[in-house]
Amino acid sequence: MEPLHTGLCAELDVDHPVVQAPVGSVSTPALAAAVADAGGLGMLAMSWREADAIREAYTAAAAATDGVVGANVVLDESTGVLSPSACLDACLDAGASVVSFSFGDAEPYIDRVHAVGGTVLVTVGSAGEARAAVAAGADIVVAQGREAGGHVQSDVTTLALLPRVTDAVEVPVVAAGGLGDGRGLAAALTLGADGGWFGTRFVATEESGAHETYRERIVDAPETATRLTDLFDRGWPDQPHRVLETDAVSRTDAPDPAATSTEGEQGRTPERIARTADGEPVYRRADTPPLDGMDGDLAALPHYAGQSVGLAQDVVPAGEVVDRLVAEARTALADAVPSE
Repeated sequence: MEPLHTGLCAELDVDHPVVQAPVGSVSTPALAAAVADAGGLGMLAMSWREADAIREAYTAAAAATDGVVGANVVLDESTGVLSPSACLDACLDAGASVVSFSFGDAEPYIDRVHAVGGTVLVTVGSAGEARAAVAAGADIVVAQGREAGGHVQSDVTTLALLPRVTDAVEVPVVAAGGLGDGRGLAAALTLGADGGWFGTRFVATEESGAHETYRERIVDAPETATRLTDLFDRGWPDQPHRVLETDAVSRTDAPDPAATSTEGEQGRTPERIARTADGEPVYRRADTPPLDGMDGDLAALPHYAGQSVGLAQDVVPAGEVVDRLVAEARTALADAVPSE
């Protein structure tokens, strides 16, 4: 497919201004590689992996494509397997040359990426955060609006946030939150962005690590089906997240007092409701979504999804999603400004 070039493409050395959001534990080497192979930026969430698993995942993705694969590091120390510093060390040791940071102050880490010739993306939720990120050395800013799925760090909608951020900084800006097809990408470009960040759409792909029932629920969901909540806080407390409005979410209005406690605290034992493919227990209100190979009460787990969910109407290969996004964006841009 003919490249759709923007300043983001030049900065990242990719063909198209399409970024696959890291999508937490749903991200797989196969997904990141497929997006990269199609000319976008494939991403791996690294904070929930041990150091050896980080190196293995990045190596597997990079070996499967000639494109660009990036790594995401969450800076909130209340979550993740490793400290942010140790996680970054493992990413750089694996050879990652594109690193995105979110949910925290990236300034102490940016020079370490630049020291190996890497490129830094920083996710922000306001124009002020964007200016601070660029002052700290960010090469690219990701402006995440409140419509986003998964964990959310903004109170402002993407439509209102994006022009503020693009006016505030002179580096490439990627729009995140509420983008689900090429029309959303085109809209972001007309608002001054240099690319789009797509999460929910890539969960519903053949290469994602999402359980089949999770992907099916995304495909079947209308745009009204999500809710911003703090329900699933075992593993990442005090961080709002957007999920599908499943029965488990609808039944619950108040946080569980034992949700963030360890077994035995407050006289309560966490309820095991599922298990991973490796047989590890998954407890009620865990921040882990339904993944391939899990069994148990998967409907009670968080089905992270953004308000773009109604646009994800089928499960297809990730490379096909990239092709569609680019083709739809070209059509939308041409229709918006028809040639005479």
